[in-house]
Amino acid sequence: MITISDKADQTTAINIFTVESPEQQQRIVDFLVENQEIPMRQPGFISASVHTSLDGKRVINYVQWQSKKDMEVAMKDPDFVAMKEKVGGFAPHDFNFYQVVVTMEPH
Repeated sequence: MITISDKADQTTAINIFTVESPEQQQRIVDFLVENQEIPMRQPGFISASVHTSLDGKRVINYVQWQSKKDMEVAMKDPDFVAMKEKVGGFAPHDFNFYQVVVTMEPH
């Protein structure tokens, strides 16, 4: 289940792709959707969400894992590595691990 909470002990991988056009943006989205079964079959995978900027210049892939170790194990799977390398070749991107430290909601 997709949950963003500072109470959950999870690791989040965030990929931020910088693209030159809405067409390039859509190409990344299509690739991630077409290959969604690869991360989904990895142990510790929770969810993935793909966001596109309204200006057509960025794609954010927000992936939740049970732990950083689970993500590191996935990054050794040949299919996962091939997918990550291919999508990484579509556009300049920043990839990093994050933890949720604060969430805010109205009372």
